[in-house]
Amino acid sequence: MDPRARPFRSVLYIPGSKDRALDKARGLPVDAIIFDLEDAVAVEEKPAARTLLAETLTAGGYGGRFKIVRVNGFDTPWGRDDVAAIAGAGADAVLLPKVETTAQLDDLAAAIPDVPLWAMMETPKGILNAAALAAHPRLEGFVMGTNDLAKELGCRFRPDRLALMGSLTHCLLAARAHGIVAVDGVYNAFKDEAGLQAECDQGRDLGFDGKTLIHPAQVAIANAAFAPTESEIDLARRQIAAFEEAERAGQGVAVVDGRIVENLHIVTARETLAKAAAIAELEAV
Repeated sequence: MDPRARPFRSVLYIPGSKDRALDKARGLPVDAIIFDLEDAVAVEEKPAARTLLAETLTAGGYGGRFKIVRVNGFDTPWGRDDVAAIAGAGADAVLLPKVETTAQLDDLAAAIPDVPLWAMMETPKGILNAAALAAHPRLEGFVMGTNDLAKELGCRFRPDRLALMGSLTHCLLAARAHGIVAVDGVYNAFKDEAGLQAECDQGRDLGFDGKTLIHPAQVAIANAAFAPTESEIDLARRQIAAFEEAERAGQGVAVVDGRIVENLHIVTARETLAKAAAIAELEAV
């Protein structure tokens, strides 16, 4: 199945150590959840967190939400035990932090053979190796770790994310070249709705599938930003109808709203309608 065939508009981080947060997430209108055993869990809580998360995932109740577990890296004392604990618990993907080489993905793939892999893209070396990582046969998604990346780059924060733009687009190119999901990084000021809206719009304009989120208050804005608008859906339908009519008349192009419509536009139009249908199906669950 194409990893991008389902929506990833909103991808919410949930600490794997917080029982109440894990339970609340069952009712949140998110497309995907990253159950975090890495940064969100204190060192002394890591063993208990992995046990709690394995029990929680096994119990289920998350409906159509895509369940991603971010484990600790294999260069830490906890990574391999994290993977062993969640194997067979019902995760839809396992997310490895600070991925830089295909050897890291090979190692993870060997440790959990039956679960798709995702990679955090958050170091300069990882960004530079994005094309090779995206081509890995088990990899199905990139998550941009923009906070860690900004720290590694030593860049200043700018609302337009100018310093991160090369990294964002480089990873997006690699993801699209190999047909995997690409999810944008977090917006830290979770009470700043205008700022979140602007960054979601930027991510959508670039071509990302969705946005990672740190608070449930951010979900509605991300869901709206990364979904086709009513006008986009209407245009897609009219483009398809006009092109099909042109084909019946023996013509290779059509005109809609004063613009030429060719086959490449119809591919995009059908993708728009398919995404809208997938969102409707997920929200109906």
